[in-house]
Amino acid sequence: MISEAIKEFRGLSKVLNNEVILNFGLKESIKNEIDRLNKLKRISSKLTIVGEVKELHNKDAIILFRIFQEFLSNTIKYAEAQNFDVNLRYFEDCLIITAKDDGKGFDIETVKKCSGLINIKDRSRLINTKFKLISKKNEGASLELTYPFDRINQTT
Repeated sequence: MISEAIKEFRGLSKVLNNEVILNFGLKESIKNEIDRLNKLKRISSKLTIVGEVKELHNKDAIILFRIFQEFLSNTIKYAEAQNFDVNLRYFEDCLIITAKDDGKGFDIETVKKCSGLINIKDRSRLINTKFKLISKKNEGASLELTYPFDRINQTT
C-alpha cells in the first residue's frame, strides 16, 4: 500500500511540474493523466488522437494542460462520472481538444461564478483559444477548446 502511495505521489508531482509538461509536450502530458486515471480505477478514461501531432508554443501547452486539468479535477470531484473521454484533433490550422464525462452534470448559470470556470475563461483568453462548456443535468459535461496554430508563429 505504501509503495502504491509513493508511485501515485511521484505521478502527481510530475503532472504539477511545468518542466515535465515542457519536456513531454501536451499530448504526452494528457496521455500520462489518462494512464494515471486508469491505473487508479476511479474512472474509465480514454484518449483519442486524430491527425498529425504538432508541437505548440511551450507556454501555450502549459496553459492548455492546466485548463484540461481544471476540467478533469472537477469531473473527479463533483461529476460522479464513470467515463472520461478526451479527443485531440489536429487540423492544419488548429487543435481541437474535447474532454467529456458522463457524470451528473451541472447548471451552467450557477457555475459561471465559480473560480474554476473563471480560470478556464481567463486562461483561454490568454492564448486566444475559444472554449465551449456544455452540461446538462444527468447527461455529463463537455469542454471544447479550439487552439489556433497561428499562435505558434506569433509567440515564438
